[in-house]
Amino acid sequence: MSYIKKYNEILAQEIRQIVIEKQLNILIGSGCSAESMPLMSNYGDLDQDERNDRIIHDIIRISKLSLMTERVGIRARNTNIWKKVVKNQASYTKFVCCIVDLLNRANSRQVPRTANIFTTNYDLYIEMAVNKIQPHHRFVFNDGANGYFERILDSTNYNRVVAYKGLNDNYISEIPSINLIKSHGSVNWKIEEDNVIVLDKVYDSPMVVPPTGYESQKTFLNNYFHDMLRVFQLELDKPQSVLLVIGFSFQDQHIAKMINRALQNPELIVYVFVFRGQGNDIRKNLKREELPSNLKIILPSMIFSQPYIDSLLKEELVEKKEEIINSVTFNLDNLSEILLNPEFEIEITEDEKNEK
Repeated sequence: MSYIKKYNEILAQEIRQIVIEKQLNILIGSGCSAESMPLMSNYGDLDQDERNDRIIHDIIRISKLSLMTERVGIRARNTNIWKKVVKNQASYTKFVCCIVDLLNRANSRQVPRTANIFTTNYDLYIEMAVNKIQPHHRFVFNDGANGYFERILDSTNYNRVVAYKGLNDNYISEIPSINLIKSHGSVNWKIEEDNVIVLDKVYDSPMVVPPTGYESQKTFLNNYFHDMLRVFQLELDKPQSVLLVIGFSFQDQHIAKMINRALQNPELIVYVFVFRGQGNDIRKNLKREELPSNLKIILPSMIFSQPYIDSLLKEELVEKKEEIINSVTFNLDNLSEILLNPEFEIEITEDEKNEK
């Protein structure tokens, strides 16, 4: 039995080191939830309004299922959708654990121990991950809501730093914190008079931006969504910042414009992780033929090591090598592995080697 490096060690270490040293921002798109949540492409034969209604309805339905956890019976746990929900939730939980670990390693005298997670997703996978791991890890979770029995959304709530004070007041240590900014709404947001109430359950008529391609108009006409995006822009304008983008192809043009504007900040570094292929759609949606030095599009063929890619190829498929390489995917689990351990290795048995 032998071991091979799964990832490009130099690139993985570079990413991890920058994440630890800089102010961490993460943009999570629908691709990260695609294991269990529908994408717009699933409703291609329907007209725009029908697609909007169907995708929101299905995300609400699956989100309710995901919140049921242990209450789901044995029969339901054997269903295909339940298995996908569990797998998706495990990926998010692993990722949030990873972020907390990185924040604990950061030097709070150089950068705040704060990670900002921006997402266009409506689902509650991040909130569920936080709920699962927070009893076992010391960190603060801030979703922008304030209140006890009635939690009201307010973007000014993101401007917080929480510290732990020694018993004898002899030291103060900043506690790692995660800010969650949901720029397109959430299945647990409810409009009530002039407020957005954040509920502890899925709401049947949630406050969300329909994924029509007209998000910019709807978002900026709404003060709450405008505030969420303003937080996003302000964070990217800060010095010594890094943005990790995963599961997102920049089809939302208002966010694409924000990224292009933010790239004028020379101290910002943006890593865009491509799920599959050559990332041509990302370049197209960003309207960039030439990439600035602080925008790095990371293809699966770049981040996975050549020995690992070779291990996926069998001799009889050599003529399809390029096709197979382009089919290799990079997901949220892969990003967690890189950030936790850039020297991650996998076992290759002798039988597996002989099959190649």
